[in-house]
Amino acid sequence: MIHDLELLQVGKTYPDGTVAVSGFDLKVEKGEFVAFLGPSGCGKSTTLRMIAGFEDITQGEILIKGRNVSRTPPEKRPTSMIFQNYALFPHMTVRQNIGFGLDIKKMPKADKDSKVDRILDMFDLTAFAERKADKLSGGQRQRIALARGLVVEPEILLLDEPLGALDANLRRIIQNELKLLQRELGITFVFVTHAQSEALGLSDRVVVMSNGIVEQISPPKELYRRPATRFVADFIGSNTIIEGRPVGLAEAGSYAHLETPLGLIKGRGPAGAGLAVIPAEAFRITPSGAAHEIRFAGTVTARQLVGSVGHLRVRLSDDREISVETHSGTPEAQALTPGSTVTLGVDPEAITLIPA
Repeated sequence: MIHDLELLQVGKTYPDGTVAVSGFDLKVEKGEFVAFLGPSGCGKSTTLRMIAGFEDITQGEILIKGRNVSRTPPEKRPTSMIFQNYALFPHMTVRQNIGFGLDIKKMPKADKDSKVDRILDMFDLTAFAERKADKLSGGQRQRIALARGLVVEPEILLLDEPLGALDANLRRIIQNELKLLQRELGITFVFVTHAQSEALGLSDRVVVMSNGIVEQISPPKELYRRPATRFVADFIGSNTIIEGRPVGLAEAGSYAHLETPLGLIKGRGPAGAGLAVIPAEAFRITPSGAAHEIRFAGTVTARQLVGSVGHLRVRLSDDREISVETHSGTPEAQALTPGSTVTLGVDPEAITLIPA
């Protein structure tokens, strides 16, 4: 099967020996939306620049539509890249900015004008076509950057934190437009972000990176519910991580067990795993609890109600404090105040066991 994009053991090591990216493997299908997620300096933008051809690779291969482009210059790759600062030309009009890539391709003027007119209309920019780009709002400049990237009809659109400069409300609006646009056009998107909400909300799959290596590649729901490494468990969501000693072997289709300072915990994961990961929203405040639940006793140290969500801090019997999220409208949540004793129940199905 030919994929839109393949990275085969791609790596980048700088002359001073610094390893920016190591052993990156990825296969992206046509029309897929893939997000690279991780903290600053993890290698996600470097990887995107290697795909675009703006950064040389020092190991591995990059294939687009089955063709090795590892040594192909950027202008000859079927990609288009959008940067966080938009990289628009302030002295050019909106029309000139959008048509710039077609000028580079030496497209006949009539064909270029037709394409630019069509994409101006698609992005609702026709009324601003003759204005200078630097005179427009952040949201309008973002649309210009997207239009300029798409007008050249790339096989793959590469986006390097393109929403980072927008305020929160405008960011949400553009996020929605971006996902609808990607579905409508069917173009493969590779998107770099450090914002979890963007990666989990927009993408079909998320690549989590740290220190130049890939920690996990999963659909958003699986990534959130089943972290594969401690880094992912710490980085994604709000999880309680409990260390313990593996007890026995997990049978096919059953739970693995972990002996911890808080008692026996069982969950989904490999035999021999030494950490239990419990999402904040998996805890249930209960006076008794179902028979199959794992139960913890604790004391509420803080409570904050934000809309329909109640955020609790609870100190457990071993003095660790954990985060608990519950519906703020439940009688149990309403009755809790700092100092209240509480019993927390967790379904073992919501617990993931991972290697220590």
